[in-house]
Amino acid sequence: MQALSPRTKAPELALSTVSGKPFVLSEALIRGPLVLAFFKVSCPTCQYAFPYFDRIYQAHKTDPVTFVGVSQDNLKDTEAFIKQYGVTFPVLLEDTKKYKVSNSYGLTNVPTVFLVSRDQEIEMTIVGWSRVDVEELNTQLSMMAPDQQTVPIFRVGEEVAEYKAG
Repeated sequence: MQALSPRTKAPELALSTVSGKPFVLSEALIRGPLVLAFFKVSCPTCQYAFPYFDRIYQAHKTDPVTFVGVSQDNLKDTEAFIKQYGVTFPVLLEDTKKYKVSNSYGLTNVPTVFLVSRDQEIEMTIVGWSRVDVEELNTQLSMMAPDQQTVPIFRVGEEVAEYKAG
């Protein structure tokens, strides 16, 4: 099985954030599109990617888009990851016994990121780290914003890997 591809209906999900708040996909989509970023705290590619994902979140946090991480680890380890890698967007906790949500999205590797439209259709899937795909995600989110301004997420002179397997 592979990660769900674009033009596929995103499975419903209901998880809690690290702070205990309930999160339901269909309710979040009322606000607008949603970015789901799955990860494991021990994954080196996740450790590399999540600070960049947070830059995308910061660039779009006032836009009608929801950005959430989905941790495949326990609360304590997830909180340490959030702090160490500067993650400021909400993070949900997956059931670490059954990985029901991860399995429903066809995950085989992390990080895996999905852009989900308001009608609950997957518009984009990124598995691992791909600079081009991450830039495309940022552009897609910019096109959904009221001002449609693309904010660069990579800094001038910053060395950013083109690809890292998940």
